Amino acid sequence: MAAVSGAFVVSQTSLSSSKHHSPSSSPTMLLGVRAFPTNSKTTRGLIRCQLSSSSVSALQQLKKSAFDRYTKERSSIVVIGLSIHTAPVEMREKLAIPVAEWPQAISELSALNHIEEAAVLSTCNRMEIYVLALSQHRGVREVTQWMSKRSGIPVSDICQHWFLLHNKDATQHLFEVSAGLDSLVLGEGQILAQVKQVKEKLRNGFGMVIPGLFEKAITAGKRARAETGIASGAVSVSSAAVELALTKLPPGSASSAVMLVVGAGKMGKLVIKHLVAKGCTRMVAVNRNQERVAAIQEEMPPGVEIVYKPLDEMLACAGEANVIFTSTASETPLFLKEHVETLPLPAAARLFVDISVPRNVGSCVAELEGTQLYNVDDLKEVVAANKEDRARKAMEAQDIITEETKKFEAWRDSLQTVPTIKKLRRKTDRIRADSVEKFMSKYGKDMDKKTKEAVEDLTRAMVNKILHGPMKHLRCDDTENRPLPETLENMEALNRMFELELELLEEKIRAKMEQK
Repeated sequence: MAAVSGAFVVSQTSLSSSKHHSPSSSPTMLLGVRAFPTNSKTTRGLIRCQLSSSSVSALQQLKKSAFDRYTKERSSIVVIGLSIHTAPVEMREKLAIPVAEWPQAISELSALNHIEEAAVLSTCNRMEIYVLALSQHRGVREVTQWMSKRSGIPVSDICQHWFLLHNKDATQHLFEVSAGLDSLVLGEGQILAQVKQVKEKLRNGFGMVIPGLFEKAITAGKRARAETGIASGAVSVSSAAVELALTKLPPGSASSAVMLVVGAGKMGKLVIKHLVAKGCTRMVAVNRNQERVAAIQEEMPPGVEIVYKPLDEMLACAGEANVIFTSTASETPLFLKEHVETLPLPAAARLFVDISVPRNVGSCVAELEGTQLYNVDDLKEVVAANKEDRARKAMEAQDIITEETKKFEAWRDSLQTVPTIKKLRRKTDRIRADSVEKFMSKYGKDMDKKTKEAVEDLTRAMVNKILHGPMKHLRCDDTENRPLPETLENMEALNRMFELELELLEEKIRAKMEQK
């Protein structure tokens, strides 16, 4: 939908599925840690909304349409993602979105025609977009096209490496992510902090369901760690990077190796701490400003020296280093082949350990003699042995994930009655106000102010008493011990009796128009 002014023309059309949904091939698409066959249907009826010069309103057109899926189906939670398990770093770095750009990305996604709410979780190991979609199929298509446009990656390539989950499966996946069960390093704690970052970005009016989903995910992540001990002894990405570097150095050279850390952010700080834990007492840190390096130095034990160097001395420092760790937020490589080939050859091999996404070191650097290059995808061999030991605890954590998923589904189900309660209240109040206005126009001329106020109070009291019964049967809180299915049946009945369904849809259309 290119614009939002004017009326909507609603018609049925069919959409051919992509080659990945071919009934002849029926391939399997990776969904998180589970695999499901793709849909074999090749056509599906959809609503097409276009601008029309007709004066007929969107609501009138929808009343005439028999195709009322948007009034019968509630919106779906969908996650479209690519992770270290499904996509190479070359693709993930193009899709990555810096934390500072998350709010803008969320706003753009929420403005898509079939998306109500959105969130972005972008880390070195994953790029996941969570949305509340009016239509699963159209919503997924719009989000995928948005990802393609932003990254320059063709939609077909994204679909080859994505995983796609809906509703309960999407909820369970995020809870597993928050608990560290889907991480390269099982049980690592940094992902929980990143999920909290997303929740912080969703504070300012980005909806109700998706923020609630992330809030419950944080609870699930905390419980899984506290009640199972899955995080105890967990290798982090930064510690795995240090382990990898030390195993690749020539025997006996680790104690004398010159260590260079480029970037003094969270990951750089962790790399330095792990180096110190392994016995390294002197290292060079390159950063844009000295303050961060000085703050890290203050946290180090006596005898540890961190030498600060500005960014313009990075290449010179690299020429003297045996191991270079890179962990900056730069969106372009800091080291390319033409940079490194000018450096003096080291006595031993020069190692680049790049744990940034997007990568800080170009892949062409690995072609140079005496140079070894490793990135986040190469850390798998380090964490493989560590992973088996905590697999048993992961089984315990799954029980917690299942329990928290059920709680979230119950909370989300309870939200279904909220729009009906609001619309019923507004409609009855509108009828009351119209009736009072007609009465006053005929009989109110001779009334004093006090009598007019008494009429207003009386009619409001009458409406409140009439609504007490219906409202009571729509409550999903602890005050009413009523099964949820019964409450939802009551909601559907009231929607039909008071013709609220089309009003609810009109409100959704109006919300999208205001976004545009």
